[in-house]
Amino acid sequence: MDVDNDLDGKLLQQFSSMGTTDRDVLIAEFQKLLGNQLNPNSCAFFLDMNNWNLQAAIGSYYDFEQPPITLPSMAFVKDVTIGDGEAIPPNTKFIKTWRVKNGGSDTWPPGCSLRFSGGDNMSVTDRVLVDILQPHQETNISIEMTSPSSSGVYQGQWRMSTPTGHFFGEIIWVIINVEEGGILAVTQQMSRVGEDFVETGRLATSPNPFATPEKSSEDLHNVSIIGQTSLPSSPSNSNDAARWLIFANSYEASHQSEHSQDTEMS
Repeated sequence: MDVDNDLDGKLLQQFSSMGTTDRDVLIAEFQKLLGNQLNPNSCAFFLDMNNWNLQAAIGSYYDFEQPPITLPSMAFVKDVTIGDGEAIPPNTKFIKTWRVKNGGSDTWPPGCSLRFSGGDNMSVTDRVLVDILQPHQETNISIEMTSPSSSGVYQGQWRMSTPTGHFFGEIIWVIINVEEGGILAVTQQMSRVGEDFVETGRLATSPNPFATPEKSSEDLHNVSIIGQTSLPSSPSNSNDAARWLIFANSYEASHQSEHSQDTEMS
C-alpha cells in the first residue's frame, strides 16, 4: 500500500527514526497520525502486531480498513489481425486487433482501457478506451501501430485496466517479425480493394470483383462483324434477344475457325 497518499511521509520518517521503545509514546503518536480515530487499545493492537513499529502499524491499519477490490474479468479470445510472428516490412503502419471476452458475472465499469504494460510499444499511445462490456459478451479492440525500422522480432504486452489503474484479466500480446518483403502491405491492399467493392456496391453485381465486366446488349449491338453490312436491329423482346445472341455467337465461332485455317495454310 502507498502510505504517502494518506499520510505525511516526512512525519512518518521522523517517527520511524526516533527509535523510542516507550509504548505510551508510540500509542499517542499513532492516535495523532490517525486523527484520533482509534482508542489506545486499538492502537496498541496494530502496534503490537507490527512489533511496535509505528510506520508498519500505520500501513497495517489502512490495509485492514481498505475495502476489498473486486476486479472485472477479461479473457483473450483470438487475434483478429496480425497473428503472432507475422512478417511486416519496416516502417509500415498496421492495425492490431484482438478479440476479448468478459468472462465474469459483473459488467465492466465505465472508463476501462487497454494499456501498454511491457515490451516494445509500437503505438503512439499507451492506452485506448474500451466500451462497457456486459458479462459473457465479446468485443474487438484495435490499436494502430507502426513496425520498427530495423529488422528483428518485436513483442509488446497489453492489459486491461480499471479507471483507477488496476490491471485485470489476461495479458494479450502483439508479436511481429520485421523484415524486408513482408507480405502485410500486400494483404492490407487487397483487403482495402475488397472493402472498396463492397462500399461501392460493385460486389453485389459481380461475385468476382476481378472478373471481366459483362457486356450489355448495347455494347454487343455496336460490334462490327466482317462480312455483314449491318447487324440486326436492337432486340425489342426476349425472343429477338435470344435469336440475336445465337447469331452473334455462331458467327464468332465461324470467324475463329476461318482464322485458324488461314493460319495453317500460310
